[in-house]
Amino acid sequence: MSVLILTEEFDPTADAIVETLRSRNSEQVHRVDLGWFPARMDFDAHLGSDGWTGALRTESRNIPFEGLRSVLYRSPTAFQFAPGLSGAELRHARMEAKIGLGGCLSALPGLLWVNHPARQADMHKPTQLAAARAAGLSVPPTLITNRADAVRRFARQTAGPIVVKPLGYASVLEAGGRRAMYTHLLTDAELVDPQGVEATAHLFQRYIDAKAYELRLTVVGRGDDARLFPVAIHAGSTASRIDFRADYDSLAYSVAEVPSEVASGVRAFMQTFGTTLGHFDFCVDDAGHHWFLECNGSGGQYQFTEKATGLPITEAIADLLEKGPR
Repeated sequence: MSVLILTEEFDPTADAIVETLRSRNSEQVHRVDLGWFPARMDFDAHLGSDGWTGALRTESRNIPFEGLRSVLYRSPTAFQFAPGLSGAELRHARMEAKIGLGGCLSALPGLLWVNHPARQADMHKPTQLAAARAAGLSVPPTLITNRADAVRRFARQTAGPIVVKPLGYASVLEAGGRRAMYTHLLTDAELVDPQGVEATAHLFQRYIDAKAYELRLTVVGRGDDARLFPVAIHAGSTASRIDFRADYDSLAYSVAEVPSEVASGVRAFMQTFGTTLGHFDFCVDDAGHHWFLECNGSGGQYQFTEKATGLPITEAIADLLEKGPR
């Protein structure tokens, strides 16, 4: 049996998982990037009485479908096609590759996906927030809109400061480089005149200013068997109190405790989406109340908390992939 890891070529987190699995000598581990297709990787799939059979093939290896136990879907890049295709040809080629290669992998029986890309696609932020509320988790008052008057009304009705944060991508390409999009604490002037809000949808949320710390909670597995790895992130600067990603150098970390109702809520949340790996962000206020912010799927980062605390998160993910769908 073997494990397939789909990720980009430079991914230290995937490196650690691969090394852990290979050190156990219990599984074949295949790591590929979907961006290799079709120039550096091809495949064939044949439909038989037991479903699809076939293999992925690269310059150095053959990966039979029949031997796969589990798939870790982290952050593979997009399919890369030969230059010279027209816009219409490129759109057609992308769709055919997505349905052809992606569809055959998705249809393989008896696989554990960590996490299936279709399940991850379901986890956009509005759906997450509603699912978290339905699972019994607390969510700060939230507004999604492109109307300035709605923002002003939300500000009047919401006690305390308000932040705006991206709904999707956490960074943008700008001036030849990638710029992070951090959570932004709105000023009084910006609330009175939220310029540019009409251009697209924005997410506004009450800022938990009585913040004791933020919690990065990695959950590995499903149901009662899920393992929880909670790490408190203590901000050491004004910027990191608003968004800890803005100033990593100021942060301190410690292993935290998770109340039983939060543990039950995150398990129910993952059951809703059918996922087996999640990296949850909570804000914990001075009273110890946990406020759900978001959940990053199997492409989320956790090594910065693992290295700071020694929690065996990589080992747990390797355990999950080894165990497979059982």
